[in-house]
Amino acid sequence: VQLVESGGGLVQPGGSLRLSCAGSGFTFSSYPMSWYRQAPGKERELVADITKDGVGTNYADSVKGRFTISRDNAKNTVYLQMNSLKPDDTAVYYCYKRFGFWGQGTQVTVSS
Repeated sequence: VQLVESGGGLVQPGGSLRLSCAGSGFTFSSYPMSWYRQAPGKERELVADITKDGVGTNYADSVKGRFTISRDNAKNTVYLQMNSLKPDDTAVYYCYKRFGFWGQGTQVTVSS
């Protein structure tokens, strides 16, 4: 199993980023997928998750209305569209597949 995130970077408050996570080594369309984040000095927290067919989604209260999780099973990729970014969104963002598989993480920094 391999999960590779991309799309992080430095963005000003109010800006947008789209994270991608490409999965390989497993049947991507058979698993729900999640995004987590970990800010400095804080525990890792669930940001959003999506069912294996992409129909069902769930969000942390702190990102509802600003972030959108989606997936393209033909491309074995899950996305996280992040809009109206705030400094509190600064963290390393991780892709997660059920049963303990994590990506390496991608840094998102929201700062002016």
